[in-house]
Amino acid sequence: MIRRDGPPPVTDLAACRPQARGNAFRGGTPGGALHAAVEKGQSRLVFLAAMFSLAFLVIAARLVDVTLLAQPGEQRTVHAAPRPTETERADIVDRNGTLLATSLPTPSLYANPKVVPDAAEAARRLAPILVGTSEADLRARLSEDRSFVWLKRQLTPRQQHDVIRLGIPGLEFQRDERRIYPQGRLVAHVVGFSGIDHVGLQGVEKTLETRIRGQQEPVELAIDLRVQHVLREELQRTVTEFNAIGAAGLVMDAHTGEVIALVSLPDYDANSPGTANPETLFNRVTLGVYEMGSVFKVLTAAMALDTGKVTMASGYDASKPIHIARFSISDYKGKNRWLSVPEIIKYSSNIGAAKMALDAGIGTQRAFFEKLGFLKAPQLELPELGAPLVPNPWREISAMTIAFGHGISVTPLHVVTAEAAMVNGGILRKPTLLKYPYGTHPDGTRVIKSRTSDDIRRLMRLVVTDGSGKKANVPGYLIGGKTGSAEKASGHGYRRKALLSSFVGAFPMNDPQYVMLVMVDEPQGTIQSQGYATGGWVAAPLFGRIVERIAPIVGVQPIDEDSPQIRRDMVVQASAPGRSPNAPR
Repeated sequence: MIRRDGPPPVTDLAACRPQARGNAFRGGTPGGALHAAVEKGQSRLVFLAAMFSLAFLVIAARLVDVTLLAQPGEQRTVHAAPRPTETERADIVDRNGTLLATSLPTPSLYANPKVVPDAAEAARRLAPILVGTSEADLRARLSEDRSFVWLKRQLTPRQQHDVIRLGIPGLEFQRDERRIYPQGRLVAHVVGFSGIDHVGLQGVEKTLETRIRGQQEPVELAIDLRVQHVLREELQRTVTEFNAIGAAGLVMDAHTGEVIALVSLPDYDANSPGTANPETLFNRVTLGVYEMGSVFKVLTAAMALDTGKVTMASGYDASKPIHIARFSISDYKGKNRWLSVPEIIKYSSNIGAAKMALDAGIGTQRAFFEKLGFLKAPQLELPELGAPLVPNPWREISAMTIAFGHGISVTPLHVVTAEAAMVNGGILRKPTLLKYPYGTHPDGTRVIKSRTSDDIRRLMRLVVTDGSGKKANVPGYLIGGKTGSAEKASGHGYRRKALLSSFVGAFPMNDPQYVMLVMVDEPQGTIQSQGYATGGWVAAPLFGRIVERIAPIVGVQPIDEDSPQIRRDMVVQASAPGRSPNAPR
């Protein structure tokens, strides 16, 4: 009998098993392939966790060993590529923002010799690319038992590209920088240069090392590149014309002491300092010390006038040479008569200057030159500074020869700094290569009275209008100055054919803005100079040409030299030939 209202009879025990829910066991059983894969993944995760833990334990143990367990004095070497250091140097610019020095990123090549497969083959392939290195040197470096060696610093982009193309294992690059001097020779003796390790070695690069290294703001110099260019060009022209061995020039702001231009010839390319030699590296303006000759007569006059013992109306007998001990002091093309103080300067009388110095006093003279800074090295932001050679003891004969620039050796920088004080109202200011903020006048020291400075400006103008400096005159710029022609010292005497021909002056003399000195070393007379190589023939016209070119650049406008005011300011009241309280000398 068949029942229709009850469950069917059970014929298969498997049908009584519960249905699997979800997809976990669909298509298989708990012991199937999918279950095995899950368990395998879990095992791998456990293994990786264990490895990471082990790695951290090794690192921690190494740190403990290095920092805590190292024996005193034990050396530990980490074989790794050097980390880039903070070597950036600030730009150097002139007073108008023109770039004088900057740094450009460059690659440097190093190697791990332990990874390089064949040192000899690598050296052979690298040598033609790394100009300046030899195959033997490269092979030796690549054969060292070290993990790091420099192969070449500061590569060009092309060199880097060519090295990469070689595909040699173990070669790597590090970011470096190269110092670039866009002006080359033009400001070499001012800016100087730095070495391959980014340390200043000469010029302001060395002196201002702490200010330049690692800084971002540019260092502003007082140099005006336009004036620098004119000064160098005219000096080089004169060296060539007179077949001289060198020259020097310096332009200074008369009221601030800022050095606007500084040139020493011969010079060198700051981008290739390795090609320079001692002669081209030598800075004649700040390091060279010389007997400067008759340019000292202006200083002698200022000293004597400032004491009050000598006036513009004073005078001296210059009719005969002075004989003292084994020395004789005479005049070059002397007038052989009594000379007033203005005439002593105008005609550049050695006899008159010597007698004027003795009237002022030996002690007064020494104290005056000490006050001007002539007894110690000058101050400037350069490492190349020369110490003067001064007499000791300072005897009567010393005082007489120093009066006309012999018996004492100083730098041209000494002279320009002192001359600025002579014409700017009597204030001596420290010279500087750094730009002052506009309108700033740094403090200084009074070394002569303002009235004395007025007299000196008139005397210097007289030299150009009526004396040995006529060839320096440029209409409209009221130039004043003093010539110098000094025989160069040699052993215990002087080389009569070896002159230092110079001219120091200022413009415009009614209100001097700039002081300048130009000096030519051992010029040879020419047909045009009638065989002369003195300051009046060589340096004076050089000075005039420079002023004519730079005056418009620095904003000095031409003036009417014949105007009543100018004539009144520049007039010199010189006494007529005769006797005065000083005449017996």
